[in-house]
Amino acid sequence: MNQWSKFNEFLNKTFMNIEIKNLLAALIVLFVLLLTKKIAARIVFSSLKRLTKKTKSQIDDDIIEIIEPPVLAFLNVFCFYVAFLILNLETAYNIVATKILISFGISFAAWALYRAENILSKSMEAFFKRKNYEIGLSFVPFFNKFIKASVIAVAFILIVQEWGYNIGAIITGLGIGGLAVALAAKDTLANMFGGLTIILDRPFKIGDWVKIGDVEGIIEDIGFRSTRIRTFEKSLISLPNSVIANTAIENFSRRNIRRITYKIGITYSTPKDKVKEAVNRIREMLKNHPHISKDATLLVYFTEFADSSLNIFIYCFTDTAIWGDYLAIREDVNLRIMEIMEELGIEFAFPSMSVYIEKNVNPE
Repeated sequence: MNQWSKFNEFLNKTFMNIEIKNLLAALIVLFVLLLTKKIAARIVFSSLKRLTKKTKSQIDDDIIEIIEPPVLAFLNVFCFYVAFLILNLETAYNIVATKILISFGISFAAWALYRAENILSKSMEAFFKRKNYEIGLSFVPFFNKFIKASVIAVAFILIVQEWGYNIGAIITGLGIGGLAVALAAKDTLANMFGGLTIILDRPFKIGDWVKIGDVEGIIEDIGFRSTRIRTFEKSLISLPNSVIANTAIENFSRRNIRRITYKIGITYSTPKDKVKEAVNRIREMLKNHPHISKDATLLVYFTEFADSSLNIFIYCFTDTAIWGDYLAIREDVNLRIMEIMEELGIEFAFPSMSVYIEKNVNPE
């Protein structure tokens, strides 16, 4: 028997029910495929990276960096899959190998999406910073975890379905467990959705002066579960976001003007002409005041005969809502009114009561 015959005989032998010739062919194909994959992948990804560097956007560079490891890993698995088919085993083995390949494909696709979530997080952070959504920034980590968990859950379901398991029964079991968790954490979920409502409505931001229900103060922090408010007594109050979402919010920082309104009482002994002149001069003073808003309502009228005074009603707005500046403007208005009254010789009234004693005259 010549050497070639011996070699053919050796190739026709089996090892673990696999013909030696098929095993050698599979190893050769595997080596060629892995070598070709390595060279081709290096050329393709190097070219793509050079192209993306020429663009102004950073997103395409990030996408290439994200998909490269999963793609290379899948190509390695695919090379082994092709080599396995060359072994020419029974159909049942090939079906299992195909399921394994699909499962790896789903896993690597989920891996790519999992890594791609970083791009979404960066985009969300940039958007919230550009729009000045402070509360949105605090929710980015939550969205990050939610998306990653969703990717993993979907990949798991697809793989389980691929292997022929009853996903409905599994989902039902998860649903019952999820219901129990939801009932146990209903307050947390309510606060989460309350926070989402705050993000969408943007009723306030950090540093705003607000009144929420009976709580009034400065927004100090907006968190995932609650919002903290520093009151003017310097105490710190934490309000659950679910409460805030269902309570009327008065945001004083959103106004650009602030109201001045009060009544001035002058004595009953003031002549009619002086009352009229006082009203006109106060009205003109407010119209010409540099810090009284010209676009808002301005009212000055003699409105009522009170118990111990003639009342002049004043209603106007400052051109600022800043508390300190508002007080300075109001003080200036008060001093100018006092000056007008002094010039006209009008006295301010104060609560008083006149008592009349009637004498009974004795007819005798």
